[in-house]
Amino acid sequence: MSQTTPTPHTATSLAKNKLLMECYRHMQSDDLALPTIPDVSFKIRHAINDKNSSIASIARVVQIDPAITARLIQISNSPLYAARKKIESCPEALTRLGLKSAQDIITAVAMKSVFNAKSPLIRQKMTELWAHSSYIASISAVFAHKVPGFDPDRAMLAGLIHDIGIVPILTYADNHPAIIANPKDLLETVRELRADIGAQIIRRWDFPEDFEDVVINAENWFRNDNNPPSYSDIVMISQLHSFIGKVDIKKIPKIDTLPAYKKLAVHLDADDSINILDAAKDEIEHIRQLLA
Repeated sequence: MSQTTPTPHTATSLAKNKLLMECYRHMQSDDLALPTIPDVSFKIRHAINDKNSSIASIARVVQIDPAITARLIQISNSPLYAARKKIESCPEALTRLGLKSAQDIITAVAMKSVFNAKSPLIRQKMTELWAHSSYIASISAVFAHKVPGFDPDRAMLAGLIHDIGIVPILTYADNHPAIIANPKDLLETVRELRADIGAQIIRRWDFPEDFEDVVINAENWFRNDNNPPSYSDIVMISQLHSFIGKVDIKKIPKIDTLPAYKKLAVHLDADDSINILDAAKDEIEHIRQLLA
């Protein structure tokens, strides 16, 4: 694993912020406690990727978890997949969604178990993080429907994991409350380490490489890589839209100045994207409820 070299700003902060120092040290040693991919998601991913599996055999694995099965059927009947015939069984849901999409959806639904803590304060932070992540996931899925070449379910999962690097920081703070001198310590630690820890988790979970790009660059507003549009671009633009009405407009970059926006503008200009979100409010809320 490549080691992260502290920037001058990080090096100065390490001396003052014990939480940052401890998380940084454990991250460098590759022994920071990282969340494990939910067991049901791991088993289903394994079944889907087994060339000898069939829809029936995969459905049997999915149906081990009744809650996941119910959610999968719900999603297959949602506006994103609306069709005349109502889906009522797991094999039918897998057939309608497709196995790769079903894999992403199941992972997304199972992910909520990762966002947990013991203390009321950190539990509230986890709840807020899940709410933010699921909202970004919902917006990303809607935008991916409008931009050719993107899969909405993959975009949903990308939005959901973009801040996954914050989870180990909150877990560490939950287990070591005495090391937080003031609330700013947590904010600073998240800002400095979120992306690097997130990349470790993506590699540990053996997720696709472009998901590592999402966690590293989802807030790298002015990155200009001259590459085709990516899921990190979708997630970035979704984040900016999520800030509307919630964050001081002077504190966020103008959307039409971003390289990511310029890549997507062929299919999604600023006015169109706002109108799309306005028209898709019910759809976004429906996806959030399915993830809740």
